Amino acid sequence: MEETIHLDIVTPEKVIFSDSVDMVTAPGTLGEFGVLPGHADFVTSIEIGEVCIKKGDKSYFVAISGGFAEVMSDKVIILADTAEMSQEIDIKRAEAAKNKAEEKLKTISSEDEEYREIVNALKRAENRIRVSGRKG
Repeated sequence: MEETIHLDIVTPEKVIFSDSVDMVTAPGTLGEFGVLPGHADFVTSIEIGEVCIKKGDKSYFVAISGGFAEVMSDKVIILADTAEMSQEIDIKRAEAAKNKAEEKLKTISSEDEEYREIVNALKRAENRIRVSGRKG
């Protein structure tokens, strides 16, 4: 069995992370999952949440807003809609997005076409704020 697993986190704009790691956890559609070297192969969709990367005695955290993950015994590829390393998150921008979404939610009905989009914007902002405070 391998001692590490290669992880790639990629968005349409750039590669966010690419390195060999000890463990990865991610927010799958059916719940959080963890991957160690030698894991069984699978593909899953990813929800808004946090990816945790363990490498040696360090942990890295990534705010992710959805996408897909392909897990193989020696590699994990996460194709993310958006992703940001915790230390790169602009907390002021995230707080402004959260406030904007909260204000919009006060003015529309859950029957409105925009409602789900605004709820997701709020979830993304809250996730970015939470992950920004995570340090390895």
